[in-house]
Amino acid sequence: MIHWLLIGLVLMLVAFAMVWAIGLKIRNYSFLDVIWSYGVAILAPIYSAVGPGNIQRKIAFTVFGMAWSLRLGTYLFFRVLKHHPKEDVRYEGLRARWPGSGMFLLFHELQAGIVLIFSLPFLFAAWSPVPLQVLDKIGLAVVLVAFHGETTADRQMMRFKSAPANHGRVCNVGLWHYSRHPNYFFEFLIWVGFAVASLSSPHGWITLLCPALMYYFLTKVTGIPLTEEYALKSKGDAYREYQRTTSGFIPWFPKRI
Repeated sequence: MIHWLLIGLVLMLVAFAMVWAIGLKIRNYSFLDVIWSYGVAILAPIYSAVGPGNIQRKIAFTVFGMAWSLRLGTYLFFRVLKHHPKEDVRYEGLRARWPGSGMFLLFHELQAGIVLIFSLPFLFAAWSPVPLQVLDKIGLAVVLVAFHGETTADRQMMRFKSAPANHGRVCNVGLWHYSRHPNYFFEFLIWVGFAVASLSSPHGWITLLCPALMYYFLTKVTGIPLTEEYALKSKGDAYREYQRTTSGFIPWFPKRI
């Protein structure tokens, strides 16, 4: 199992280095998000094909993992293409802090290692002899619900932005009425589900790293902080009002002020 994990690491290091080179050439590092999302779709079927684990578990994890990976990666791919050559605001912010390309290469290769961590639920499933247990099915049900929630949030935001009348306005409709970042919340919840579904597998407890890391990245690093920094610059007082009334992460009823 370990040597396949190392093979996965090499594949990701090469893939992320290629994306870095493309980003350097076109002066747009936004495609990093795309390969990050597609990483699971690359590794999960490889693990499933070579692993000796329970077939039911392997199929379930591979199908759910690839559905998440391909949906998010494709959504991000077309979003990046639509806005190119404008770079995602998060990477614009990082570019201001890291004027050289070397730090971005290091950042890309670090992401390759992080993708490997997020591939662990699928690695453990591929080598687990344990059939799906009740707890596993509950975890996969959480993944399914969260997958629907994230897809809905992305669709609502895309529809809102596509209306010319909404240019410069704050999206506070649908799920965005209850959370400033419902897509991030459901992304986190997806990984909670995968971790719960992995607990019956040998070493499955290690996958609890996935939701913990996802929460940290989304709320403390390149998710909410940089997104809101840009939103405050572009939308000003309207977004400050949105911050005062609407939950930042977990969907909840808006405050009345």
